[in-house]
Amino acid sequence: MRRAICSGSISACEVNPAEPGPALEADYFDGRSARSHPVRARVVGSTLAIEGEAIDLHVPLREVRWPERTRHGARIAHFQHGGALQAGDVAQWDGWLHASGIGESVVVKAQQSWRWVAASVLALVLGIGALFAWGVPWLARGIVALLPATLDERIGASTLESIDGHLLRPSGLAPERQARIRAAFESALGALPPSTVPQHRVLFRKSRIGPNAFALPGGTIVLTDELVELMDDDETVLTGVLAHELGHVDLRHGMRLVVQVGAMGALASLVLGDFSGLLAAAPVLLGQAAYSRDAEREADREAVRVLRAAGISPQVMVTLFERLAQRRENKREATGDARRDAADAGSKGEPKAGEPRADPAPGWLGVAIASHPADSARIDYFRAAAAAR
Repeated sequence: MRRAICSGSISACEVNPAEPGPALEADYFDGRSARSHPVRARVVGSTLAIEGEAIDLHVPLREVRWPERTRHGARIAHFQHGGALQAGDVAQWDGWLHASGIGESVVVKAQQSWRWVAASVLALVLGIGALFAWGVPWLARGIVALLPATLDERIGASTLESIDGHLLRPSGLAPERQARIRAAFESALGALPPSTVPQHRVLFRKSRIGPNAFALPGGTIVLTDELVELMDDDETVLTGVLAHELGHVDLRHGMRLVVQVGAMGALASLVLGDFSGLLAAAPVLLGQAAYSRDAEREADREAVRVLRAAGISPQVMVTLFERLAQRRENKREATGDARRDAADAGSKGEPKAGEPRADPAPGWLGVAIASHPADSARIDYFRAAAAAR
């Protein structure tokens, strides 16, 4: 049995020169014309000998680029000087190569095994998943740590300008009510070391997205009139809400969101190719939802820290979720009654004048809400935090 000596690839194989290998009937192309020349090829020592009419070549094996074994298609070996050796009988070529002692690389062997292919695909999927789940957040934290705080302020100001007048309107709350809520929040923060409290400002707005609160990069926290009214001006609950949003500010979640979306978009385009914007956007949205849940949990921990320092039980946050849940239930019942009335009247389901309508909301709101941890899990967290006092 002839034995090949290889150094990592099939083109670098050398066969012990014990005896010439078996011959193969093939076609030779000299690289200068399209004419083929019938030849006999055999491996002799460390060379490939090619003999035919007026042809006597000895090509070093290291200068031969052997074709990978596939199920279909002709076998063509290319030479550095430009010529090529071709055989249409795939089985005969593969048998000749094996009998000549020319082995295959591990990669080629793996490609012929469905088990190796399946394992490779699984490893690729797991690797990409790990990159999205842990690599991108780690990278985003590192990048954000290098960015100046002034960049947060510029992005936050630009974002507020873009949504003011579109999703938000000037607050209808009396200045005194706004001042009381701000004062209660600042009083709670006064129990913390000043160095641990990031720069911030609290703004009030009417909104088209219902009871809500959100933090923008740079320290701007927006509290909607609808949330204040739903909480009946309960300053302890609103303090917990603002403390949660301040956690987003302190941990620079807004900037991490911007960096992560950019990084995930680049990775998705790299993996999927720039062929479909929808396909590239899907993993970004799905992955970002998971990151948002992590950010919410981190901000909840910050809220508990502020509330405990101020002597306020984290149980107040349970009130927030209970009232939001009750509001959603009331809206569902009202909407259901309106639709039933419309159906009884023979309409197509459009609410009549004066009937309740769902709050208009931008397309991204559904994603934002869905990305939060389940209310039940957050309620359990705040209840446990309250019991641990």
